[in-house]
Amino acid sequence: MRRRARFWPVALVLVIALSLEVAPLPSSLEYWRAPWVALAVIYWCMRQPGRYGVGVAWVIGLVLDVLKGSVLGEHALMLAVTAFLTVKFCQRLRVFPIWQQTATVSAIAAVYILIGMWIDGITGDMEGGFLRLAPILTAALVWPPVHWIGNRLIAPMVEA
Repeated sequence: MRRRARFWPVALVLVIALSLEVAPLPSSLEYWRAPWVALAVIYWCMRQPGRYGVGVAWVIGLVLDVLKGSVLGEHALMLAVTAFLTVKFCQRLRVFPIWQQTATVSAIAAVYILIGMWIDGITGDMEGGFLRLAPILTAALVWPPVHWIGNRLIAPMVEA
C-alpha cells in the first residue's frame, strides 16, 4: 500500500518563505533579500515535480502579489516560469553536485528576477537599477543551506 505524502511540512515551508519575503528589512539590505519563495518553489518542484508544479507556483505567486501589494499576477508569472524551468530540468538538477546545482538555481533565480524587472519596467515602477540583480548572488549563497535543511529535516517529514 502506498503512503500519502504529508502536506503540512510543505505548507509550513511556504508560510516561512512568504514571511521572510515580506518581513521588513533596513533599506540598505532590501535589495539583497533572497528570493525565498522562489527558492522554496524551486526546491519542491525539484523534489516532487509531479505534485508541485506550475499551477501551485501560480497560486503561491498570487498570494505573494497580495502580500506585497504588487501588480496582480506579477509574482504569479515569475513563479510559474520558475516552476516550469525547474520541472523541465528537475531530473538533471537532482543528480548535479551541490556547486553545479547552486549555479543552475542561480540561473533560474536570475530569470525570476529579470521577469520581475521587466514587469516593473512596463508598469513604470523601476527603481534600484542594477542593485535589483543582487538577489541572484544572495540566492547562490543561501541555496546550499536551504537544500541541506530541506533534504535532512523537512523532506523526511513529507515522505514519512
